[in-house]
Parts: sequence; C-alpha cells; structure tokens
Amino acid sequence: MKPQLSIAFLNIFFGVIFTYFTIRQVSNAGWGFFAYLLAALAAFDFGSGIRMLISYSQHMRKKGSK
Repeated sequence: MKPQLSIAFLNIFFGVIFTYFTIRQVSNAGWGFFAYLLAALAAFDFGSGIRMLISYSQHMRKKGSK
C-alpha cells in the first residue's frame, strides 16, 4: 500500500505545480484557454491525491481493526 501513498503525494505535488503555473499564466496573459487547462489539471491532481489519501487512510483503519 506504500506506492499508493507515494502516488497520492506526487499528485498533490503536481497540483501545487499546476496551480503555480496557472497563477503565473493569469498574471501574465489573463484567463485564456491555457490558464483554464492548467487550472483543470491542478484540480484533477488535487482531487486524485486527496481521494488516494482517504482510500489509504480507510485501508489502514480496516487493517488496524482486524
């Protein structure tokens, strides 16, 4: 189950990176297609990472109760 935890943190890291690039893109050129694309990628990565962390936490709770 450790690879799932690593992938979750990697997804959250990519979410932070895409958020940073979105902020830079919007401050330089405004809200264009590329800024929306970066924001969508950031949201997807954050969502995936958080979902994986919740799944890992539930799995560990079940494993500990047995």
